[in-house]
Amino acid sequence: MGKVTKAAKALTRIDRKVTHDAAKHRDKPGVKLLGALSEGADQPPLLLLGAGTLVVGALLRQPVMLRTGARMLASEIIATGIKSAIKRSVDRTRPKKAIESGEHKFEPGDSKDHDQSSFPSGHTAGAVAVAGALAKDAPVVGATAYALAGGVAAMQLPRGKHYLLDTIAGAAVGFVAQRAASAAVRVAERTIVRAVQRRK
Repeated sequence: MGKVTKAAKALTRIDRKVTHDAAKHRDKPGVKLLGALSEGADQPPLLLLGAGTLVVGALLRQPVMLRTGARMLASEIIATGIKSAIKRSVDRTRPKKAIESGEHKFEPGDSKDHDQSSFPSGHTAGAVAVAGALAKDAPVVGATAYALAGGVAAMQLPRGKHYLLDTIAGAAVGFVAQRAASAAVRVAERTIVRAVQRRK
């Protein structure tokens, strides 16, 4: 067995232990309450937040708000696309299911079973992507959003929804999605400005 393989297996063991220890608290009222609140980082609420910001910015004729809304919406859409593609190619048993069944899978696969779609964390990906989008135009709000995204990621362990590595991968997906969305919005904005200038 090579050094890389040994290191990967050791990391996975640590990942499982840390998460399973945290998931022992999954039935506590405080964890359930905070877990319910963390559902605000699910795909529909984040898409609604981005679209709502975009619409309000357009109605109020506020270019910065309009751009921020577009960036938030695009970031969440791209993050969802990336994490969905990964989930379709990797099977990983969710912590709660692994604890209850005593079986844990983490390997290439295409299972459509929700209990086998732990990797990566979509909630974390979306929260980080939208936080990054907010931080571009409103750093103060972005800092708060990043703190909330960190809270969302942290809550996935005691809830038994995701492993630590799932949330780290989700954060990476969110970061990449936000960067891609920002680049796309920047190009679109320049294109629109040029088109308007030509008409004058």
